[in-house]
Amino acid sequence: MEPRWLVWAKQLQAVAQNGLHYSDSGYDRERYEVIREVAAEMIAAGAEAPMQRVKELLEGEHGYATPKVDVRGAVFRDGRILLVKELVDGGWTLPGGWADPCEPPSLAVEREIEEESGFRAKAVKLAALHDRTVQGHHPPMPFHVYKLFFVCELQGGEASTNHETGGVDFFAENALPHLSHSRVKAEQIALMFAHFLDPAKPTDFD
Repeated sequence: MEPRWLVWAKQLQAVAQNGLHYSDSGYDRERYEVIREVAAEMIAAGAEAPMQRVKELLEGEHGYATPKVDVRGAVFRDGRILLVKELVDGGWTLPGGWADPCEPPSLAVEREIEEESGFRAKAVKLAALHDRTVQGHHPPMPFHVYKLFFVCELQGGEASTNHETGGVDFFAENALPHLSHSRVKAEQIALMFAHFLDPAKPTDFD
């Protein structure tokens, strides 16, 4: 689970963001800006991150505060699962990323798979909808995130990388490489294998 200070900071940030979105009062807006500043200070101190960077990150969030949506695709070939290597941390992960506004989740994951791996795939099943915080074991981050995992059928294409990935390959369940733990856990990949082997398995959630 996330440290309590981060949970409190996220809650303060949500209060501030919602208040700034709805309030027309100059006095109230000043108070919400102070709350956002406190949230930024808590995150910067707890994560040992530059205060200005955290402040700019929080100030970039507008409108009513809601969880972000991360989509991940499980594509299989010859009983092996497709993973891509992240340039940011050198770890491997299921291809995916943030869903874009006005984009259905299934299309978002199909787009991410092709962009990051070069392979085309079709989403055929929502295998899991996980709360990133509830699942635990992911490194902390300043926003609340829902993770959607889709089982996808390989349609074609060939391995290629982009500006975010430095490797593309298929791996057996018992021979996984070092993972990008901020994006995926070994338990989640194991769950994708379980859904691949048993298409009737119900969707996992929370």
